[in-house]
Amino acid sequence: MSAEFQALLSGRPVLLAPMEDVSDEVFRRLCRELGAGLCYTEFVNVESLLHGDRKSLRKVRLSPEDTPTAIQVYGANPDTLCEAARVAAEARPAFIDINCGCWVPKIAGRGAGAAWLREPAKMVEMAARVVKSVSLPVTVKTRIGWGPESEMPIVDLARRLEDVGISALTVHCRTAQMRHDGTADWRWAARAQAAVKMPVVVNGDVRTGEDAVRALAETGCAAVMVGRGAVAHPWIFREARALLDGKPALPPPTPHERLDLLARHLQLNVAFRGEGNGVQCTRRHYAGYLAGVPGGAELRAELNRMPGLQPCLDRVASARESLTPRAA
Repeated sequence: MSAEFQALLSGRPVLLAPMEDVSDEVFRRLCRELGAGLCYTEFVNVESLLHGDRKSLRKVRLSPEDTPTAIQVYGANPDTLCEAARVAAEARPAFIDINCGCWVPKIAGRGAGAAWLREPAKMVEMAARVVKSVSLPVTVKTRIGWGPESEMPIVDLARRLEDVGISALTVHCRTAQMRHDGTADWRWAARAQAAVKMPVVVNGDVRTGEDAVRALAETGCAAVMVGRGAVAHPWIFREARALLDGKPALPPPTPHERLDLLARHLQLNVAFRGEGNGVQCTRRHYAGYLAGVPGGAELRAELNRMPGLQPCLDRVASARESLTPRAA
């Protein structure tokens, strides 16, 4: 189904990565409004999903407006991965993505995520079974290898995954052992794309709109995925889209825009999760929103101490009113 996935990418080459506790429905909505194309859910643990865990069920619940969105699942057992993929498919996502790249010890240490890279043959067998278990496209997100292999397995792995029906491959261009250290080597994504007909998505160290455009140009990949760069600067999507459309580089968001988006994110999170949880989970985004606001560090510290929605909104509003015309 690579052609079907390729059609999804048409006009949407800048994707929001799956990120635990970040790429929830609210953040997907905001990033999509700013120009993100395809979006991915948070990681979904297959065992938790099959046991009816409330948080996991929330992750796979997609509203009609939340499209196109992929559901990403992770697990160490091919049987439960197949069963969970069928459950996730009932939510009618754009496709199912298998997490074969997360290095976090609590995931990889249990044989899931990047641990699949230790035994590429078993990864391919597992992927083939998941493809056969659902009628939707199935994709894989992984790294260039476990490390520190002198020759990374990603190119051969891309060919083998394509052969068993995987529709697209996202390559985070670090090894699992590198975690987020060092520099992502986009050349591996280019090599993988050159070796297969299915779309390859390049991921890693995409922090600006210019980075996104350069990653596409240097690799020839079908799309680029943004993770931590979107948390730090969600406007990256509109900036990248402008450049890809041949328009002049957009100016950075004004302090007013930053504070307005922060307030809206707070309100949407509270509506989605309830007041306490909604305010708390928005805190991880404060640093990015306030990076370009005068006195942003002090404001962030104040907001982190406020448990309720209205005090936060009032403080953001007062910060907005205090901006000078030049800062605005």
